[in-house]
Amino acid sequence: MSNTESETGVSSPVYPLLNPEPMDPQLTTIQPGGGVVIKLEMLWGKWRRTWLKIFRRGYVKRMQELRKGSVNPCPHDVLDPRDLKFYQNQEGYYWEEQDDPFTSRDRIPFARVGLAELIVFSACCFIPPLILIPFLIGASPGFWMVLGWLVVIGSLVKGGLIVWFFRDPERPIPSEPGLVISPADGKVVLIEEIEHDDQIGGPAVLIGIFLSIFNVHMNRSPIEARVIGLKYKPGKCLNALRPESAKENEQLAVKIQQLDAPHRPMVVRQITGAIARRIVCWVKPGDLLARGERFGMIKLGSRTELVLPREEGMEIVTQLGQHIKAGKSVLVRYKSE
Repeated sequence: MSNTESETGVSSPVYPLLNPEPMDPQLTTIQPGGGVVIKLEMLWGKWRRTWLKIFRRGYVKRMQELRKGSVNPCPHDVLDPRDLKFYQNQEGYYWEEQDDPFTSRDRIPFARVGLAELIVFSACCFIPPLILIPFLIGASPGFWMVLGWLVVIGSLVKGGLIVWFFRDPERPIPSEPGLVISPADGKVVLIEEIEHDDQIGGPAVLIGIFLSIFNVHMNRSPIEARVIGLKYKPGKCLNALRPESAKENEQLAVKIQQLDAPHRPMVVRQITGAIARRIVCWVKPGDLLARGERFGMIKLGSRTELVLPREEGMEIVTQLGQHIKAGKSVLVRYKSE
């Protein structure tokens, strides 16, 4: 690591360029923890592919002609981009954006990787009230009528919270040089200086963010960067507010490196919580990320950590207890830039 001095006179180390690491063999899908909804989606995909092969042969042929790549990363046939949903982090087949008839789904204000959960959980919350309400209207006043209306109201509230949880709003991304923006929505619960971090290769700062069920749960890149490596660790599902959750819970560490000099390495950790049991990350080593670009999410309450180099002249802008937003709130400013 060498040092350079900017016009402000602040010395800034220049970090060696890192080569992308091999993919963690545990990461065979974008959601390593699996889950019931994934199994339901897999069954739906199997039925859909059978239907397409029988009734939409022209469509299947056209999509195969447009398909790029020579390796199938999936354990099933790949007929269109929907079949790659859980295998975006694997090398293999792909379609150019202009040839993908489903890109419009990326523009809806909800997390595309959470649409199945949104539909399933919302149905579980909204369908029972629709069944109960006709029986409750005009029913004689009494204990069971009151209980029925409480069930209806509770189900509607839970359904509303689920819809709110899976929202994915657009954000204005700060463009000023030297800024490190938040990788997650939530509350800053930890700012810690580390004497030496192996991933950073020197002194570092750790910023911990707690995400409640009321926060947006999309994760965004804190800088313009290249993905260097990913490391998945199975674990517990302790309350994400507890400090030990950062070490004992299931987590996925995404190591990135700043594209421009001084090429700072950083690590974003996605950590599950007591309610959140599903980490999603669709990038792979070698991928490029713009500042503020989405790269994953954690489904329901959780924790996100950012580890970045501690340098002379850096300013930690955020504070403990502050509520921040992914892709928008500034956490750190490197003055040397």
